[in-house]
Amino acid sequence: MRKRVIAGNWKMNKFLSESVKFVEDTKEKVPTGDKVEAVVCAPYPFLTSLVESAKGSKLQIAAQNMHFEESGAFTGEVSPAMLKDIGVTYVVLGHSERRELFAETDEMVNKKVHAAFNHDLTPILCVGETLAQRENNETMSIVEDQVKLALEGLTDDQVKETIIAYEPIWAIGTGKTATSAQANEVCAYIRKVVAAEVSTEAGEAVRIQYGGSVKPANIDELLSQSDIDGALVGGASLEADSFVQLVEAGAK
Repeated sequence: MRKRVIAGNWKMNKFLSESVKFVEDTKEKVPTGDKVEAVVCAPYPFLTSLVESAKGSKLQIAAQNMHFEESGAFTGEVSPAMLKDIGVTYVVLGHSERRELFAETDEMVNKKVHAAFNHDLTPILCVGETLAQRENNETMSIVEDQVKLALEGLTDDQVKETIIAYEPIWAIGTGKTATSAQANEVCAYIRKVVAAEVSTEAGEAVRIQYGGSVKPANIDELLSQSDIDGALVGGASLEADSFVQLVEAGAK
């Protein structure tokens, strides 16, 4: 059985004191078994403090983005080497908001995925379609292209360690959620794409999350599906009690 991953993406929210309190309030409540990993994806300024606060617990700390270069004249950017140096273990890459608002391309995402592995960071790779693309029956082709381009050049072992987050853009922060059947259909298709492009073993091993208005009320139904291995959660991860409920659901 694939180990589930529940990751809370805070986006541009919280202050330092709130962030540290969140970790203090949740780290002892995170299940310690082998069924689930709990990850908090926090803004850059808080990462060092949260890594320190989470030490000795099962709670993992992730960055929400990074540059693909190790160092250099890139004002305002953060490198994978910097994240590794402060103890971050995961990084979200290719989120739709990065693609839409900051013009990130599939090629840039691929460079970032490679850079993550070069610095022993686990990438949470985001893919997903817009509402117009879904209505035009383009979901599978859009997602397939994103997956192929993002994973290009990776080894089998690296692909097996990649976490793919399927997030239909029309369901992010809108209150709309893909039905569990819709979400699973796309996640299963992603698994087939990985199997065809990389290897059958990689397709079976890669963990695929669903993201898009996930909350305690719908997490059980989503996780009951055959190909959904966790969730990338936005708003419902901002409150400690809600986040703990989501992780507990993943540990069932």
